[in-house]
Amino acid sequence: MRDSEGSSAIPNDELVGWAAEIREELWKNAPETDRARRLSDGLVARVTGAGLTGLMTPRKLGGHETPVRTLLEVCVELGRGCCSTSWVVGVLNAGNFVASLYPDRTRDEVWAGHPDARTALILGAPVRTVERVDGGVRVSGEWPYASGSLHADWIGGLVLADTGTGPQPHMALMPAADVRVRDTWHFVGMRGTGSNTVVADDILVPDHRLLPYPPLLRGETDGLVPADRPYRNSLTGVFMVGLIGSMIGGASAALQYAVGHAPTRRVAGSTYANQADSPAAQLGLAAAATRLDTAVLHARRLADSVDEHAEAGVNPSLATRARARMDATHVVQECRAAVEEIVSVYGSSAFDESHPLQRIWRDVNVGSRHAGFGMGIPQQAYGTVLVGKDPRELTPMI
Repeated sequence: MRDSEGSSAIPNDELVGWAAEIREELWKNAPETDRARRLSDGLVARVTGAGLTGLMTPRKLGGHETPVRTLLEVCVELGRGCCSTSWVVGVLNAGNFVASLYPDRTRDEVWAGHPDARTALILGAPVRTVERVDGGVRVSGEWPYASGSLHADWIGGLVLADTGTGPQPHMALMPAADVRVRDTWHFVGMRGTGSNTVVADDILVPDHRLLPYPPLLRGETDGLVPADRPYRNSLTGVFMVGLIGSMIGGASAALQYAVGHAPTRRVAGSTYANQADSPAAQLGLAAAATRLDTAVLHARRLADSVDEHAEAGVNPSLATRARARMDATHVVQECRAAVEEIVSVYGSSAFDESHPLQRIWRDVNVGSRHAGFGMGIPQQAYGTVLVGKDPRELTPMI
């Protein structure tokens, strides 16, 4: 059902409910998704048909334009079924968030006549082989770790372009048909994301599909993005929310699995009838559940902060942006620690190749080490803010 503006008149909680309905199907298909190193076309069609890749798509162009909190909750539900599927959905929604900030001409190119269009977003070092031509730039280069690129209609990649103020990073929006995807994603976890390498061979990107990246990243888009756009926020917050939902969902599924099997699991080398009677198992599961609760609380604070700033039309401060990265990092670290506790309680059989816990363990261990969360940079950036210094001297991702 479409309302007068063209969007689906669906309440946010109903979208989350649809994600929950798909969860069991994702769980059943997760082993094949892992083996195939990609989501099946049928699975992508199912998720897209439920409107779950259009959460950040503008209403008047056929999307839902939901709060970021809804994106988090949808990705958590999907992650309970399959971490890889949830991750891809999070990235595609973040990509559509960025596409929504472009001029109307660009947005019409993306969504007019195709309200379910999906945009894969790649944040990494900008491509530097860029030639200025009349009306745009010609780009050659590649972007690795392109989650969602196998299922995208558009690709957003960083380029170093000069649009009148000297060479600066810009987000270049390119039709997926104009680039090619090279099979490079051979990782032990998050295998189903198909995070391969996108390659551009001397393609034209017109000026209206170039968007300055630093203000986009920082939520400082006054004068760049029309004031009536609801998403005038820090990309850091939106992008991180799209990723952490997968980790929370995976850890939640692992905990539910271990708790559900505790009454029938033996405790080797003991006289306990089962794990449910074992104080050690109870303590381990309690610790994991508490870590997961902590992760959820931080994730919700992050999502709500993004929404509150968007609703108020206020740009997030430097301290808010630094805390957002810290919150996201803490979320994935708590999820990883929770899963470690869970598999230790469950026992070594969790690592049988056919066991779902080993797949979740692999996914959470890989996903939680995404560059946005890693190497101590978020902690350093947040600490730098707390002592009154500027973290942008440390990292541009603030």
